[in-house]
Amino acid sequence: MSASRVPIAVAVGLMIRPDGAFLMASRPQGKPYAGYWEFPGGKLEAGESLQDALAREFAEELGVTVLEAQYWRSLRMDYPHALVDLQFCRITAWQGELNGREGQQISWQTLPVTVSPVLPGALPVLEWLSQERSAG
Repeated sequence: MSASRVPIAVAVGLMIRPDGAFLMASRPQGKPYAGYWEFPGGKLEAGESLQDALAREFAEELGVTVLEAQYWRSLRMDYPHALVDLQFCRITAWQGELNGREGQQISWQTLPVTVSPVLPGALPVLEWLSQERSAG
C-alpha cells in the first residue's frame, strides 16, 4: 500500500493593478519547474495565517509590503514533487518597488498572457480571470 501524501498549504497572491494587469513571476533556478511562470507565493509555516504567509512571502521574494489582500479561491494540485493546496488571494494594495529577490523574472500581464511556459497550477487561475472578464 502506498503512503498517502500530505498536502502542503501554499499562499498565492494575485497582485492586480487598477488597470487590471496582474503580476506573474518565473520560478527560480533550483526549484521544481524552474523557469515556469506562476503567481508568487509560498508555503505557510507552522502556526502562520494565510495573510501572514502572503505578507512574508511577498516581502522576502519581491520586496513589497502587502497592504490589502482578500481570500479568493483555492485549488489542489498534485505535482510529481508535492501535493499542494493553493490558497489564492487578490492583492489590491501594496507598498514598495517590485524586485525579484530570488533571481526570478517578473512581468505584468493581461489576458491572454505572453509569458511561457505557465505552471500547471496557474492555468486554472487564468481561466477564472478570463471567465470573470467575459462575465463582467
